[in-house]
Amino acid sequence: MIILSGEETAPKTKNINQLEFWISTTLYILAIIGICTSTSYGTGNAYRFIDNHIEYSRLINFFLPETFKVSLLYISFLLINFCFMPHLAKKNNVLLNVILTVLITGFSIVAWMVANTYAQADRLVEENDIHHGYDILFGEAFTYIFLLYLLFNIYAYFSEKGMVLLEKIPFLKQYNSSIIHEIFTSIKIWLITLMVFAVVFSPTRDYEFVVIWLIAPPVNIIFTFFSIYYIIPNLRKTNKGFGRYFWGNVALAIMICLLLLLLLVGFMRNGPAIPIALILTSICMVCVATPFAWYIYKNKFEKQTEIQMLKTELGKSDASLNFLKSQINPHFLFNALNTLFGTALQENAERTGEGIQKLGDMMRFMLHENTQDKISLTREVEYLNNYIDLQKLRTSRSAAIRIDSHIEEQLNNLQITPMLLIPFIENAFKHGISLQQPSYIKMTLQTKEATLFFDVSNSIYIKADNDPEKLKSGIGLENVKQRLALLYPGKHELIIRESANEFFVHLTLQLG
Repeated sequence: MIILSGEETAPKTKNINQLEFWISTTLYILAIIGICTSTSYGTGNAYRFIDNHIEYSRLINFFLPETFKVSLLYISFLLINFCFMPHLAKKNNVLLNVILTVLITGFSIVAWMVANTYAQADRLVEENDIHHGYDILFGEAFTYIFLLYLLFNIYAYFSEKGMVLLEKIPFLKQYNSSIIHEIFTSIKIWLITLMVFAVVFSPTRDYEFVVIWLIAPPVNIIFTFFSIYYIIPNLRKTNKGFGRYFWGNVALAIMICLLLLLLLVGFMRNGPAIPIALILTSICMVCVATPFAWYIYKNKFEKQTEIQMLKTELGKSDASLNFLKSQINPHFLFNALNTLFGTALQENAERTGEGIQKLGDMMRFMLHENTQDKISLTREVEYLNNYIDLQKLRTSRSAAIRIDSHIEEQLNNLQITPMLLIPFIENAFKHGISLQQPSYIKMTLQTKEATLFFDVSNSIYIKADNDPEKLKSGIGLENVKQRLALLYPGKHELIIRESANEFFVHLTLQLG
């Protein structure tokens, strides 16, 4: 049994571990170059050492501690991202990798504190109790390394399992499958930049930058995706332009920032970071995310729509040409003329006239209405009935052939692509009727509201070896599958079932 529908599978995520390695290595090299430059041409914290009457060495109090700290972060990131977390995500040697992660974190905390006792020895002197000074350095090292390594682990875990987690979110399934990969990539980029900010800016100074980066990018990413996949498509359906979209987004940005203000008001006592972050968030939402989302939609989705329309038109042209070739051919005309000739010999031309009239109606339909994009379902049904009646003339002399047709008269205003249903009926007559053996065809067509239900079943008999049709498949079946996929994506269900004695087709089609 074959079931056809218009759904797509989600694309697989590309492995970017090699890219991550080279990005982190490049940043590490740049950091080392920066430290070397500062050691050669700068003074570092020398003035603070001099103010506290402490001997200052560029090598011992700046170059070695800073190089050690940067190298420690670089190596730890590589271990967590490429060694520990991949195994944890796959549940391989879980206990061992957890222990190794805890050990590298603990070692980094202690090593970071020791490095700072050289790089920030002036702070120890400023404290009345040197032990209290060591406690402060340890607390800062613990807070900074713990949060930073937590961020490393979150990033590494998301790299391994992010796509799987996003695919489980129900509301994302209703959109284009590419949205999951786009969200995955956006979150990874944000996490990378967040780690860079966390590494560059000390936890005791300039933490406002980290706070801003925690708020502004995620809100703008969500706002952009919401605009691309919901706001703009709905506005385009009502023929609204950029002006309506822009001012609507301005109002939405204000509402979002007011809501964030209410949620984060308790943190505002710690400094101006939260208000600055909200102001920058609102500015970016209006001045960056709003036009960027519009640009992406116009250049991506509308071009995709245009390409799909061109593919549809091309497919329709090819399908129509192939169909006409299969229908208007000497085989069909020869059979029709033989039928009319045999009928004329039997009686006084009454049935012959009826056959000629139906054949003329069919030919006019094929030559004129078949070129239209859509026709009324009533005309399509008339063509089906004409074809069935014409075939009954050919088979009426054989009592062993049973043709049951239950096609409802259509008095509605439904529209359908022309010549979409006839291939199934023609296939049934061509391959299901035998003048030498008992055979049958059953056809039903009915509509309920805007849904069409169409069934065709026919007997199967063994063809003679010299029958030229023995090895040929049904006329137009592949053709009609292609047309359904192009013209009714996601709006049809085609079931084709074949057994030893019967060939069965069921089509459900949404015409509304």
